[in-house]
Amino acid sequence: MLIDSYDRVVDYIRISVTERCNFRCQYCMPEKPFSWVPKENLLTFEELFMFIKVAIDEGVKKIRITGGEPLLREDLDVFIKMIYDYAPDIDLAMTTNAYLLKSTAQKLKDAGLKRLNVSIDTLKPDVAQKIAQKDVLQNVLEGVEEALSVGLKVKVNMVPMHNMNADEIVDVLEYCKARGMTVRFIEYMENRYASKEISRVPSSELLATLAQHYDFVEDGYDGASPSRYYRMGDGYKFGIIEPYGDDFCKQCNRIRLTAEGQLIPCLYFDEALSIGKAIKEGDIAAAAEVLREVVKNKPEKNRWGGENAEVSSRAFYETGG
Repeated sequence: MLIDSYDRVVDYIRISVTERCNFRCQYCMPEKPFSWVPKENLLTFEELFMFIKVAIDEGVKKIRITGGEPLLREDLDVFIKMIYDYAPDIDLAMTTNAYLLKSTAQKLKDAGLKRLNVSIDTLKPDVAQKIAQKDVLQNVLEGVEEALSVGLKVKVNMVPMHNMNADEIVDVLEYCKARGMTVRFIEYMENRYASKEISRVPSSELLATLAQHYDFVEDGYDGASPSRYYRMGDGYKFGIIEPYGDDFCKQCNRIRLTAEGQLIPCLYFDEALSIGKAIKEGDIAAAAEVLREVVKNKPEKNRWGGENAEVSSRAFYETGG
């Protein structure tokens, strides 16, 4: 079992398989050129799997595949099946923009994937094109429908932004509610790679907007999730993630691995240790020691709140957010 210095059990790892993405979202990487870390610098699926086995043996119970956009990496379903075959009881999930999901959903389900988080920031094609800088909405919505039809559980993430999509909060909630999908509204997180023209919709404003249409009560956090949930009169629940707070840090159970092998204790920290050398040399004991060291050094809370708040210099597309 992996336990950090604040007595939190760390049993969840998010694994970025690529930093590449086929969107250029305003809040993430609008100006990022189409030049990336060379493929030879990335850990192979076999190398990633070698580390995953170490993590599972040390007590990890949940794995989420992220990117960039993970579906851009070839044979992702083969990698997922490697994990599933080793530990069928692992909670195996993925975060995706869903652009390529329609043609891959069945393969992912057959490989052992259980759940998806999908970003849907708008239901208007022109707004989607403005946010992603690409005509994406039809593919995304068709991908979601296909995922649901093959039996994958789907949660939706929306980032409300002023002068962009803040007027669609209710519409996106209703879209999700009609399909039995939980929606989580994520406050836009400032980072040096995002467009300077957008601004976040704070949770207080978001809740005020929803209160004009629904009655709901706060339902608190669900386990170690960073999302604070609210329950409506008919039982439907939606969530809000407030990155500028740190209430959710006290139950945080996750670490992150980049596609190049950087093991990160917290999304908001730049500190990391590499498992790359150990894995490429087949030194399982050394990789396990790095894992334990990163967990031991996991910070008590993030650096985003308070008077000395910082902005991360690591791009979110490197860690999957």
